[in-house]
Amino acid sequence: MPTKLLASSLIALAILAAGAVVLPDWAMFLCAMALAKGLVCLGIVGMMRGGVVSFGQGLYYCLGAYTATLVANQFGISDIFLLTLLSALVCLLVGMAFGPLLSNYRGIFFAMLSLALSMVLYGSLSKMSFIGGTDGLNIAAPTFLGWAPEGRPLQTALYLYVVVIVVIAGTLMRVYFDSERGLLTLATRDNELRIEYLGASVRNIMTYNYVFGAVLGGIGGTIAALALGHVDPEFAFWTTSGEFVFVAILAGYLSVPAVFVAAIILELVRSFSNLYFPNTWQLALGIFLLVVIIVLPNGLGSLVGRRKGREA
Repeated sequence: MPTKLLASSLIALAILAAGAVVLPDWAMFLCAMALAKGLVCLGIVGMMRGGVVSFGQGLYYCLGAYTATLVANQFGISDIFLLTLLSALVCLLVGMAFGPLLSNYRGIFFAMLSLALSMVLYGSLSKMSFIGGTDGLNIAAPTFLGWAPEGRPLQTALYLYVVVIVVIAGTLMRVYFDSERGLLTLATRDNELRIEYLGASVRNIMTYNYVFGAVLGGIGGTIAALALGHVDPEFAFWTTSGEFVFVAILAGYLSVPAVFVAAIILELVRSFSNLYFPNTWQLALGIFLLVVIIVLPNGLGSLVGRRKGREA
């Protein structure tokens, strides 16, 4: 791992961890949820680099949340590390099942097929009354290797946990983006035929990206469920998946940190718009996104590229 990347990751970890000291409870919760959703969006960005956009990441967001909730409720497992691992494993297996199928499609076909899978899960969970149906399920507060904090310590521990996960995931994805397969993904975005002539399999590249997105989605869903203490089929609804796509578009595919910055910005704009414009907050949010897309068509990550270009 490059020394510069490692140093940047440690700096990001220190800055985010400082939030546990300076942020009030409401802001810490908001940032924890934003970072959890940012993990899901990071998976979408990985696919965007290859020229496809998944409108169905709610599938894995919901699947990870329900896996953690059902395991906790049925087997009494409350350790957050084990719940996250199990959810990631389930999403990995499901992603490996659907990845080879979706990797054959591009454009609107990929988007709609991924959305269809998510809505199938939504419809199925809504009809399953034995696991709560449309009302969903509650999940108890997690423990941390046997430690069971309450109140502010619980909020702080959960926030620090998601911060560590985000930094690790962001660093690993940056390494992947800069690897041979990651660079081939960018080339695939421009010309798939040339990649095939080079001897690489575009289908395998797309499958890897989809599976990575599935695992990240499951981890994000698990953290969100534990932070909320509740999960319901809305986690898989199309509006949830659309929100993830909005964040990915807002961030762009050029920068990993931009994904989490965009997720936090979106949560802040939505929260304050809902507070001050309760009847028209969707309009305010839409105007904000429209302005950003017009001013920065390549997303917030393009600001980093511009700065590097000027320095060069």
